[in-house]
Amino acid sequence: MNFDKNYQKCLDKLIWATHQLDVKVAQSQLANLAKIIVQTMMGPWRYFHSIEHILEVGGSTDAIEVLAALFHDIIYVQVDGSIPFNLTPYLAPFIEEERGKFFVRTDNPGEHDIIFELVATLFKVAPAEELFPFTGQNEFLSAIVTAKLLEPVLTPALIVQVVACIEATIPFRTPSDFGLSPSEELYQSLKSINQRFNLNLTSAELLESVKRSVRLANRDVGGFAHPSSAVFLSNTWNLLPETNHNLKKSGSYTVRDYRFAIQKMAVFMKFLNAELIFRQFRGEPNDFIYLQFVEQARRNLEVARLYLDSKLVANGILEALSLRLGSDVPLTLMMGEFGDEPSSIGHLGDYFPTLINPHRPKTLLEREVWKLLEEGRAQSISFDFQTSPLTSFVVQYIGFEGICQMWHDTQEFFQGKITSEEFLARCDADLVNIIIDGVAKLLEKRKVALCSLYKPLSMNGVRQLQHD
Repeated sequence: MNFDKNYQKCLDKLIWATHQLDVKVAQSQLANLAKIIVQTMMGPWRYFHSIEHILEVGGSTDAIEVLAALFHDIIYVQVDGSIPFNLTPYLAPFIEEERGKFFVRTDNPGEHDIIFELVATLFKVAPAEELFPFTGQNEFLSAIVTAKLLEPVLTPALIVQVVACIEATIPFRTPSDFGLSPSEELYQSLKSINQRFNLNLTSAELLESVKRSVRLANRDVGGFAHPSSAVFLSNTWNLLPETNHNLKKSGSYTVRDYRFAIQKMAVFMKFLNAELIFRQFRGEPNDFIYLQFVEQARRNLEVARLYLDSKLVANGILEALSLRLGSDVPLTLMMGEFGDEPSSIGHLGDYFPTLINPHRPKTLLEREVWKLLEEGRAQSISFDFQTSPLTSFVVQYIGFEGICQMWHDTQEFFQGKITSEEFLARCDADLVNIIIDGVAKLLEKRKVALCSLYKPLSMNGVRQLQHD
């Protein structure tokens, strides 16, 4: 989708939200806000955290939720690689950077800026404090930018409600030392801030503010509870290039680059607790819906873990073989080109034999992963195959039991505890030879294509080369 269409969608949301809040604001101000949002959210690495994502997260019924969603991912240092230049003026008075780390300035900036003080108090951030990735850094920085951008438009009471929604999107938090959920903690913070800053929010408005934040936060991670594991994995794959920028160079990233990306995701999925993904606060959402969210997330995590482990084992064999050719072999050299278009070179999977008695899945989980490997994730993506022909063949050959048995050896290889040749020696020899044969045939196809117009040099040509 191009800039103009995205800009118009964001502008329409801003116009609608301010109208719903009965805020009088010049069209030019809203146009500037829409421009800032779109410029940032259409950055080169924004595959998942995109315009489509913020429009979906905001919903369509609550103005404050819509506003919060538009801004909640405006800073994402690990995705963009830095803070977007156009946003630095809103952060520089309060935040300083030192050797890639971010700190709240030590000269107590909030003392003279009530809006920053509101945000810092809500996030429980103090002067000189370091902001850590994945524990609120991006949300806090986004909240500062949001508050300063909206300061000319909204009252402090409205701003704090928008910022509360952004604070709620800090994901995967455990209860506090006192046993309070993140939403209960947010409620207590809002009550304190309301009194300290004389915001005059009623008890009902404070409760609704937290419930609103729960709705938005749950939509932000809603993909975890998608009823289709194929869609869930498509969302997961869209996350990969955001923090693995080499993957954007789809024709040249290496076998090892690919493994690093899915290995990081596998580690994340392995330790993620389904109970920490979604929020619930005083009946929002109700128990039935909340438990559905948690149960579906648990199921999707189980599928993702086996799916990713299977791909790591299969690609571990490919990586070990690629090291015979060099340390930086492109994945496409070993697998064939990505995309659905027919290729004269073909793909590695084209050269695998049909197994007479392949292993079959034995459990519902295995059947679902098998189907995903065979039929693919829900959407294609430019940097990878939608299906998993290599992994599918390996699973057919050794079964999911074999995947589990090989997992430890694969990890030892990745960790450098055994060499690539030692790892291959522990693999099924016939399986390794089949993969070698497939890669060799793929490379032979490349040789034929390269030499299709080749003409041997004449003796005159050889003499000319020697003379030169």
